[in-house]
Amino acid sequence: MIDHEYDAIVVGAGGAGLRAAFGLSEAGFKTACISKLFPTRSHTVAAQGGINAALGNMHKDDWRYHFYDTVKGSDWLGDQDAIQYMTREAPIAVRELESYGMPFSRTPEGKIYQRAFGGQSTEYGKGGQAYRCCAVADRTGHSMLHTLFGRALGYDCIFFVEYFAMDLLMEEGDCRGIMAYNIADGTIHRMKANQTVIATGGYGRAYFSCTSAHTCTGDGGGMVARAGLPIEDPEFVQFHPTGIYGAGCLMTEGCRGEGGILRNSEGERFMERYAPNAKDLASRDVVSRSMTMEILEGRGVGPNQDHIYLHLNHLPPESIHERLPGILETAHIFAGVDATKEPIPVLPTVHYNMGGIPTDWRAQVLTVDDQGKDVKVKGLLAAGEASCSSVHGANRLGANSLLDLVVFGRRAAETTREDYKPGQSQAELSKGAGEESIAALDKLRYSTGSIPTAEMRLEMQKTMQKYAAVFRRQDYLEEGCK
Repeated sequence: MIDHEYDAIVVGAGGAGLRAAFGLSEAGFKTACISKLFPTRSHTVAAQGGINAALGNMHKDDWRYHFYDTVKGSDWLGDQDAIQYMTREAPIAVRELESYGMPFSRTPEGKIYQRAFGGQSTEYGKGGQAYRCCAVADRTGHSMLHTLFGRALGYDCIFFVEYFAMDLLMEEGDCRGIMAYNIADGTIHRMKANQTVIATGGYGRAYFSCTSAHTCTGDGGGMVARAGLPIEDPEFVQFHPTGIYGAGCLMTEGCRGEGGILRNSEGERFMERYAPNAKDLASRDVVSRSMTMEILEGRGVGPNQDHIYLHLNHLPPESIHERLPGILETAHIFAGVDATKEPIPVLPTVHYNMGGIPTDWRAQVLTVDDQGKDVKVKGLLAAGEASCSSVHGANRLGANSLLDLVVFGRRAAETTREDYKPGQSQAELSKGAGEESIAALDKLRYSTGSIPTAEMRLEMQKTMQKYAAVFRRQDYLEEGCK
């Protein structure tokens, strides 16, 4: 076992992890960033639509309108302190990304281009559709991740690439670091730090069909659960209305933001019935439920009437080529259609996890005491999809996720700066620290059961897909548990 000591450790190198890592390095903390993937392979790279901020480049806008939309979109279940912090910091975060060299699409005047997106309004819902989503064509996450990684390389941050974080080192209720495993050579590393930041992403792969990469397996949530800490709102799973039928690949909400529409087997623009004002740009939970209702009532398309058509073919082809180049390519590869001439077959698909590791607006991880009151877990922060500051409540608004990453990734670095000093002394770890983690690994390595892990995982994924989908019913959930 190899021992390391740092001021701070960041687990995960997606948008939140990289922003936290170079924020910590910038503040003078000796920082290690552990990632099971090369950083630019992190799933942030797959985000398409954009990042919300009330910049007011397309019309008069205010962060308070964005705040209202986020609270409403969360089904009124979001944490309003966290939402206020995120929406107020949004314009600063986007301008910061621009200053790092992120190549945003531009308006004719040279300002950052902002597109329409679902659930966004002005004047507290009274002023019509808002254009608030800052975009880099339809590859915003790709652009953001590469920009952040390029920035991170300019700092003295140590990257442990293709290292798998196994467990938190917990002593007397405080987090003292992590245990990690080098995927290349199998060595075990015990890493000690005053502050640990979990930024490991979501658990979309708990389902059989989802827009998440195969790496989105909720590792940070697992580490926290094994440490005996709570997980908040794990049942809040967002279904994106437009995943490609069969493949599950994402067709960004930006398709509808640019004028795309959903039609059923009768050629009807059915969203006019469910959301007369917002129509196809209603929030994601509304559109996903509406599509599912159409299919259940026999108005789905295809031989089995089990999906819906997304039409872009009424839009000017040059506009699609400029604003949605990646969508054309994805539709061609995974659905075999030319989106400028024919509709794309789509279906609501598991996309995002609102639940995760409970935190406050400072990214500080929380647990509960015997009286049920919130208690801070010293030395442990979480940011991004792995965390649940409940900034998204029960339903995330499109383009609020990239914002969540950079705002709370940066906040994790600021919280560490407020609570600790670079080079601050650390207590010694207890003699057997981390041995439980090695014992758990050995138990798995030498187990002699007859069921391969891949087989068991597939069975569990299919159970989730079948019994815990868009609509949850008591009888379905009970059958799924059996």
